[in-house]
Amino acid sequence: MPLPYSLSSTSLPSAKTLCYSSSLCFFHRNPRVFSSYTDSIRTRACYGFAGDSDSNHSEEVSSGRRTNYTGVRLDETVDAKSGKLRLDSWISSHISGISRVRVQTSIRSGFVSVNGRIVDKVSYMVRRGDKIDCTITELQPLRAEPEDIPLDIVYEDEHVLVVNKPAHMVVHPAPGNAAGTLVNGILHHCRLPTIAFPNQEILSEEADVSDDEFSSFSTVQSYNESVCSAISEASVRPGIVHRLDKGTSGLLVVAKDEHSHAHLAEQFKQRSIKRVYLSLTCGVPSPVLGRVDVPIGRDFNNRIRMIAVPGSSKCGKARHAASRYRVIEILAGGGSALVEWRLETGRTHQIRAHAKYLGIPLLGDEVYGGTKSVALSLLQPRTTPSLHGQLVEMVSRLERPCLHALTLGFRHPHTGENIRFFQLPPADFAEILTQLRDISTEKVTKLENV
Repeated sequence: MPLPYSLSSTSLPSAKTLCYSSSLCFFHRNPRVFSSYTDSIRTRACYGFAGDSDSNHSEEVSSGRRTNYTGVRLDETVDAKSGKLRLDSWISSHISGISRVRVQTSIRSGFVSVNGRIVDKVSYMVRRGDKIDCTITELQPLRAEPEDIPLDIVYEDEHVLVVNKPAHMVVHPAPGNAAGTLVNGILHHCRLPTIAFPNQEILSEEADVSDDEFSSFSTVQSYNESVCSAISEASVRPGIVHRLDKGTSGLLVVAKDEHSHAHLAEQFKQRSIKRVYLSLTCGVPSPVLGRVDVPIGRDFNNRIRMIAVPGSSKCGKARHAASRYRVIEILAGGGSALVEWRLETGRTHQIRAHAKYLGIPLLGDEVYGGTKSVALSLLQPRTTPSLHGQLVEMVSRLERPCLHALTLGFRHPHTGENIRFFQLPPADFAEILTQLRDISTEKVTKLENV
């Protein structure tokens, strides 16, 4: 019997492309997952924290690019070509490689003056002739504690780290999740640059260039705003360029120096990062291939949830969001589907919110409608009564949204090479997929090796 689908890296990469992959084959009756990767580099390169005695003495790397911006000084006059720009944007454009959030931290800390007067508002609009004096402040010490947590490292060099995050692991420490996070484990493995994000930015998502799947702290968002605003110190996101939800498994890249962080963040902003996700859904989308271009904003009835808001993205807090999807397999007589997602933007809970909007919430996603009762209501009518007990047992084991970050590709921030990674879904995903296939399966499209 032919395999339902396969993903492998058997073709040779181009001279400027490196591929790191696992052959992906889910056997019809064997949910075991075999993973491997080639040419992985596993070094323990350690970078100092802001304030460490050695950290400020390594301003440049071998390529000549700056990796530490602490103490960098800018003293310039705004010219006519600058046009109408925010203060943080203008400074960012005049210090090569620095992240805008790093600049915002310096502005809010009182290290920027305009015409001799301190300006602590990042949105201040500069004018022609303004004399800008800026000193990049030292980053706040990281408060996360290193923990000896096993990590599935897919790739590592002295600049970046690619990790296969397990489901149920929070990416970054936040209220309610101070320990046991991916960052705690990475800090035990190596040191990372600390990138400070004031809490108000986390809440407003002003600095969001990714999604969660990639984006802001879902754990912080579960607290009400008055609690969050009472936390006066900046939250720190060491090396974290993007995120995956706690329940989402799969590939995530971490920057190991400031230049890499800024470079990767810019790639996310420019939407040049290649991201492919796999999900199991409640029901089958119609049509089986499409694009969802619907803004996403906070659900004011439930602050931990986002909602797709048809219409203008200028309405309220909703922001432009676009996702492409296609059905790989129709499962269990149409009670479920294996769906591939490709993100054009990176909003908080983007896939989950768009799946709900399409009427196909992710299997196991209790927050967005993929509840156990919904799953059973779709699956049981399509199966014989003899399988109902098996379905109840399978659904009862669902402990997370069935979503996996399968593919991650980006341009290396120092070498400029295009590198791609593939990672098999974990055993819990594979086991549910196998059980659904045992009921029935209809292949629709082929999962591409991208």
